[in-house]
Amino acid sequence: MSDPTEANGTAGAEAARGAGDGADGRRVRVVLVDDHRMFRTGVQAEIGRTEETGVEVVGEAADVDQAVDVITEVRPEVVLLDVHLPGGGGVEVLRRCAALMADAERPVRFLALSVSDAAEDVIGVIRGGARGYVTKTITGADLVASIFRVQEGDAVFSPRLAGFVLDAFASTDAPPVDEDLDRLTQREREVLRLIARGYAYKEIAKQLFISVKTVESHVSAVLRKLQLSNRHELTRWATARRLV
Repeated sequence: MSDPTEANGTAGAEAARGAGDGADGRRVRVVLVDDHRMFRTGVQAEIGRTEETGVEVVGEAADVDQAVDVITEVRPEVVLLDVHLPGGGGVEVLRRCAALMADAERPVRFLALSVSDAAEDVIGVIRGGARGYVTKTITGADLVASIFRVQEGDAVFSPRLAGFVLDAFASTDAPPVDEDLDRLTQREREVLRLIARGYAYKEIAKQLFISVKTVESHVSAVLRKLQLSNRHELTRWATARRLV
């Protein structure tokens, strides 16, 4: 492929340099952390067109150990972090990267990107040091804008999630412990909420990038742990705890 600057002279060279830094000349290096490879591929295709977006994806990870290794090695400006990861979840990544976040000269900043919009998930990663939290329904353009805002030190939240954070930090009291909810894994909580919202197994499988059989296994585990008989009782249980 020929060099565009050879054909267009000085003006072409300036345009080529500007194209590599997004439309407004900014540039940000990003690591994607999510345990679903297809989702990472989709996000990279959406935001990783560096000449258009200014976002350069410099690494990926699928679990906590991989995330810490990649983040430490490449030192990105921003990490897009899933909340639920094998090995301890997004909170564990934040804990192990605390020194990188605290670096005054080259801080690594974290933006949670998750399917979950549960208050405890939002509050957990914000307490852990993340600069923001957006859900996976966000558009590519809004995600790019959020990444740059986090790079600049701003806090970014999907609209309804900001209230969770304000409520949590306005009170000095620790949130009450729900022993029943604590019996569930993070993935089981995700499935629980989607079931309670009326999603079919196939819809849950598609949204969480897992198989229908895996969804069925999670539902069975939730019913067993909570000593419930069917999805209708599960829905009432979740609604009573304002998890829906």
